[in-house]
Amino acid sequence: MSETTVHTVLGAVPADELGVVAVYETLLSVLPGAQYAYDIDIDRAAVFHALAEKLRAFKAAGGGTVVDAGGMFAGRDVRLYEALSRATGVHIVASSGQMEEAMLGGYFLTPQTNPPTPWPAEKFAALYAAEVTEGMVVPRVERRGPAGLIATAVTAEGRTPTDESQLRGCARAARDTGTALTFRAGADPVAELGVALDEGLAADRIAVANAGERAAAVAGAGASVIFTDVAAAVAFARAGHAAHTLVATGGAGIAFGHDVPPAAYDQLIGAVPEELRRQLLVTNPAALLSVKPAAVEPAVQPAAKEA
Repeated sequence: MSETTVHTVLGAVPADELGVVAVYETLLSVLPGAQYAYDIDIDRAAVFHALAEKLRAFKAAGGGTVVDAGGMFAGRDVRLYEALSRATGVHIVASSGQMEEAMLGGYFLTPQTNPPTPWPAEKFAALYAAEVTEGMVVPRVERRGPAGLIATAVTAEGRTPTDESQLRGCARAARDTGTALTFRAGADPVAELGVALDEGLAADRIAVANAGERAAAVAGAGASVIFTDVAAAVAFARAGHAAHTLVATGGAGIAFGHDVPPAAYDQLIGAVPEELRRQLLVTNPAALLSVKPAAVEPAVQPAAKEA
């Protein structure tokens, strides 16, 4: 039995019981605000059945866990994820954090100081850490179980002051709660990794997506690299970086308001060569997602009660 555990939407699970992990996914992806569009109808029953079908196929192929790395406001539906996990037997890890500046709501872009500056890192850190220690927010209703990951992104064209403030806040939240940090890199993955490291978060608690040509430098600094191209992940692992390689579909189970590649979680398993499958899909994700022993214990036990 593993001595370390992972926060799933249904409770703490021993890390060695996660099985095969799709580590960088979005189960339900909703462009912020799209849910209010006149021509978009998010039928929760239809969404449930579509996602359950994908998760059951993943389970039948040998899958064990799907990580929703979309953060707080890009479609995350904690109650839905709880129901899906119960119905399919697939562990689901949900994340706190938010994406790059352009994806933030106006509240998070409102200057909080005089003279005006971006939302300070300490406010982002407190917001995201509370989702681990007190439970994930169902907006204006309640808190559920603890987030199992902090996730964010950097603007592709280059890091903005708000991006940096949020990245620092995410790193602090991960450091203070014992959870891991994933982020989608922008124009300079190594410098962005340096921002997270500067906050005292250990490199082995960080996974970077979209690292591109700087992947080897990211791995050399001790962080993991997330690939959504299986062939590239395999090549990187075989080049001596297997311990720092993670692979995922990077897609969405279902999306509204924007075009996101569809995720086929079951196909991910067969695409990774058998000799690398355990390392890339089992061992590495379990190490990343394990809550460190010194982490703050969550005050809310995951979804023990029904709303």
